[in-house]
Formats: sequence, structure tokens, C-alpha cells
Amino acid sequence: MAHSRHYLMCRPDHFAVEYAINPWMDPEAGADAATAVRQWEGLKDAYEELGHKVSLINPIDGLPDMVFAANGALVVGGRVYGARFANAERAAEGPAYLRWFTDNGFATAMEPTETNEGEGDFLTLDEVILAGTGFRTAITAHKQAQEFLGRPVVTLQLVDPRYYHLDTALFPIDGRNVAYYPGAFSAGSREVLRHMFPDAVLASAEDAAVLGLNAVSDGHNVVINVEAGELALELKRRGLNVIPVDLSELRKAGGGPKCCTLEIRV
Repeated sequence: MAHSRHYLMCRPDHFAVEYAINPWMDPEAGADAATAVRQWEGLKDAYEELGHKVSLINPIDGLPDMVFAANGALVVGGRVYGARFANAERAAEGPAYLRWFTDNGFATAMEPTETNEGEGDFLTLDEVILAGTGFRTAITAHKQAQEFLGRPVVTLQLVDPRYYHLDTALFPIDGRNVAYYPGAFSAGSREVLRHMFPDAVLASAEDAAVLGLNAVSDGHNVVINVEAGELALELKRRGLNVIPVDLSELRKAGGGPKCCTLEIRV
């Protein structure tokens, strides 16, 4: 069943592809900022039409990837575990997002000492937090987050550079089940996922390649990239309401619906 959510988003007023820090980014091809803004507004409208609350953080000139709010922090039980970015190009985003939370009344907030990229690599379920490592987030951050948040953290090893964050390869359908692309994970992590989620939705390579797994679910409604057709059909077969969105311009920087969406759990 659907549950009302509170999301933090950042309008892509300064969005551009000016550097390459993942395989999706091509500075020579660039991206169209006006199209990115229009597509982002469609995503925000979709959330609000579903009854979700959307808060906004002000974009900062010179931080073209700040639109990818999911990377800015991990919020569980009102406790904010901040981000410490792996790449210098995004380093200033961590303090900016942490400042938004402290300015908005989140008293229990931690500036991390370990490299992590927020909900890009931490995905929260009812009982556990799934945590990715291999490209952006240090495994030591998994331990730090567990101690700070008081939730069990399960480490998953990412092995395909196209799926450099966990949220590009897996999304929680609800608090107890997930969808994922097996090819993004090490053999051992695939076994962990198989044991934890025997009824998981397994995505194809084709749907993963259009960032179909960079999706956002409220337990019933799934906001997903429009190109992920096979995955959308399987979700519908399972009784979920699929809401396709077009974020093709933002995908030029390696982002989709989830990348643009930081959930605030209080």
C-alpha cells in the first residue's frame, strides 16, 4: 500500500555536463539545461500529485550535479548522516545539504569522516539498510552509518562502473522487498540478495541500461524512467501502479528519478 513521503529536491538551474566522473557523462556532448528543468518539474509534479510533500534546497552556481539530491545525505528516524563525496567536483555539496538540515531543525546531524554519497549508496528498508560499495562509498562508512543510525547495515559489492551507486542497480519496492539488476553485483552479493529477497523483481540488462532501477516507490506507486518497459510490465503484474517519467536529459549525467530524490524519514 502507498505511504505518504517527504522528499527533498534541488531544481537543476545550474545543471550541465562539464566533467566526467562516471561512464554516463560526456562533456563534449553536454546537456540542455532547459530540458533538464522541464523534466525535473515533471518529476516533482508526479510526487505532489501522489500526495507526497516536496521540500526544496536552493541550487548553488558551480555545482551542476546538486540536482542529484539523493547523494546529499541519509536520513533515518530524524537523524541525518551527511555525505562526504568521493570526487572533488562534488565535494561542496555535502556541507550544503547538511546545512539545509541543520537550518531546518534537524538537531541530530553528523558530518561524516568516511567517504559516502548518501542515499546513492544507502537504501533503507523496514529492518535493514542496504549499502553499496566499490566505486563511491567506502565500506568504513557502512560501519559509521550503522553506529550513528542504530540500524543494521548490509554491505553489497558493486562491480559494474555503469552502476556506480547502489541506487542505479536496486530500489526498494516497499519495506521488505526490492527490484535489482544481478549483473551490477559481485557473486557473493548476488547470493546475499537472493537469500534476503527470494521474491525480488529481477531487472534485465536492457532496463538497467536506461537506469530503470533508479526508481522511487512509496509501496504502491513506482516512479520509473519511461524507457524501462519490461520492468514496468513486471511491476504492474505484481499489482503496483507504475508512473513513467522522462528524465533523459538528466541521465546524461548518470541520474534518474531516485538520484533527484532524497527521502526525509522522521
